[in-house]
Amino acid sequence: MASDLFNGGEDGWTIPKKDSQMYIDWASKNRFKVDDTAQFKYNKDSVLVVTEEEYQKCRSAHPLFFSNNGDSFFKLDRPGLFYFISGVAGHCERGQKMIIKVLELETPPQSANDTSPPYHNNKKNGAVQMPPAIIPPIIVLSNLFFLGFLFV
Repeated sequence: MASDLFNGGEDGWTIPKKDSQMYIDWASKNRFKVDDTAQFKYNKDSVLVVTEEEYQKCRSAHPLFFSNNGDSFFKLDRPGLFYFISGVAGHCERGQKMIIKVLELETPPQSANDTSPPYHNNKKNGAVQMPPAIIPPIIVLSNLFFLGFLFV
């Protein structure tokens, strides 16, 4: 996702007018990464982060997160699924719910500047596998010149 802030679409956090899958569709079309922040703007409502079971039931007695201030922020602090529902009775059942999938952190490719040794210890016999020897071209050329001189 281009920015680290999103708010569930143009209408904010409200009961979907026509499409009860509005938030699910919106979330599935976007990519979220660790440390993105979800912003929920709403009137006379609330936002809860709940477990998958509570999401399926559309209710929670002990949500993982609760806010009802009209402009709530929630940091997506780990990879995996986050389940959001409205805390107002009947709203979740009418489609005011959303699942956000946060992508795993990508492992950066090993760079040429990596200082880790290109060999490893063999724990069975204590031997150390070394990388192949790299002979600078100048040494090879000087050895060829010397050998050529001997055969003249």
